[in-house]
Amino acid sequence: MRRAGILMAVSSLPSKYGIGCFSKEAYEFVDQLKNAGQSIWQILPLGPTSYGDSPYQSFSTFAGNPYFIDPEALVEKKLLTREECDSFDFGDDPEKVNYEKIYLSRFKLLKKAFLRAKPEKSRAFKAFVKENQHWLPDYALFMALKDAHGGKSYLEWEPGLIFREKQALSESRKQYAEEILFYEYLQYEFNAQWKKLKAYANEQGIRIVGDIPIYVALDSADTWANPELFRFTQDRTPEAVAGCPPDAFSADGQLWGNPLYDWDYHKKTGFAWWMKRLSHCFLLYDIVRIDHFRGFDAYYSIPFPAENARNGKWEKGPGYELFRTMKQELGEKEVIAEDLGYLTKSVLRLVKRTGYPGMKVLQFAFDPREESDYLPHNYNKNSVVYTGTHDNDTTLHWYKTLPKRDRKFAQSYIGLSPDCKKREIPWAFITAAYASVSDLCVVPMQDILALGGEARMNLPSTVGGNWEWRMRADAFSASKQKHLKKLAGLYGRIPSVLS
Repeated sequence: MRRAGILMAVSSLPSKYGIGCFSKEAYEFVDQLKNAGQSIWQILPLGPTSYGDSPYQSFSTFAGNPYFIDPEALVEKKLLTREECDSFDFGDDPEKVNYEKIYLSRFKLLKKAFLRAKPEKSRAFKAFVKENQHWLPDYALFMALKDAHGGKSYLEWEPGLIFREKQALSESRKQYAEEILFYEYLQYEFNAQWKKLKAYANEQGIRIVGDIPIYVALDSADTWANPELFRFTQDRTPEAVAGCPPDAFSADGQLWGNPLYDWDYHKKTGFAWWMKRLSHCFLLYDIVRIDHFRGFDAYYSIPFPAENARNGKWEKGPGYELFRTMKQELGEKEVIAEDLGYLTKSVLRLVKRTGYPGMKVLQFAFDPREESDYLPHNYNKNSVVYTGTHDNDTTLHWYKTLPKRDRKFAQSYIGLSPDCKKREIPWAFITAAYASVSDLCVVPMQDILALGGEARMNLPSTVGGNWEWRMRADAFSASKQKHLKKLAGLYGRIPSVLS
């Protein structure tokens, strides 16, 4: 079945309170997707962000980001007043998230709602906590302790807490009981609001593509509560960390710093933690995009500590065994394999064996020196085509900064005249993506709006200035929706439920 969708982070939605959330604007966006003939909404990871504000570096792989809780819904429950919501400074730029202001204000507002909600008296809350025993108590304690230690990494806490000694944990649970309850309440509210929004999207014929990072953050509840899952030394520091080797774009490679998995341990447990993690994802999303899929075949291991990624080496991952277990335990699920970058024959074999569609990115296609797998005439049906991803520049700015011969090749291939109007550039690439044989076509909202480099979501290997872009409330106009629907109809990407 041919489908079309839009890549749009929840944080990028318009809203009154400084960052996109599960507010009426999210429901309006679902309506806009339907009006535009779309059947997919792809989002970025929903986890609570840590330093650098990246959704790919989260304090928990299971928890949701409290920033996405809609204050208006709490007003309707009489847990907040509009005056209280308006009294905080969440930033006033409708096109940019001010994470510092959000961090300093949002939790204070949510704490007011928590104190009035008295969740300990709620049956629904108690049921939620019970259903999520495998991660929620550890996460809530982790966050309470992090607050108590001024935000420091857990590796800087007292030894009794670092190594989770029974007495130290017991005393902390008593001492920080209210803060623990607060963080559990935030997850309860996040879960309730997200499930309501997702149900609405599904009712409108819109399916959600979620994103699961392959690795977890070093400073996270996952590593603190489950050190046996990772390659740690006895003092809880990593033996090695994740990254990418040097290439034509980076002489030092990329040092991500995530701890590596002890895959032998995971195999012994039947990948139990991974099954819980994936099962949780399929409760949140309809389709899961697995980031850095090649890391399951082979992953790049960099000795810790390191200043760069030059001295790393490739090590063997779990391979198909993990996905065989997943299919046995969870059944057949819809997955997108993020198979970008340098792909060896063994990686290609793994992707093919799973049957999962890989990704095709138009921005990677136009090097006239060699034939590219990313040129549309080389695609196969079982793939997902993007004009760009959250890690790419916007198509307009990318095109304008292409080397001259690459741009000339792209002009010839796509059918653009050298003197075309600015807005015509991204739409020419969108049309090429829609026309391709790929079963699914996903376009970042920035390209639909024909925005420049100021709207780029992320520049890899940089900290600061990323993940900030927001869409103006009136930007996704009725005319743009109509044009998208026309394209979707022309190229057979409108399911009968939406036509």
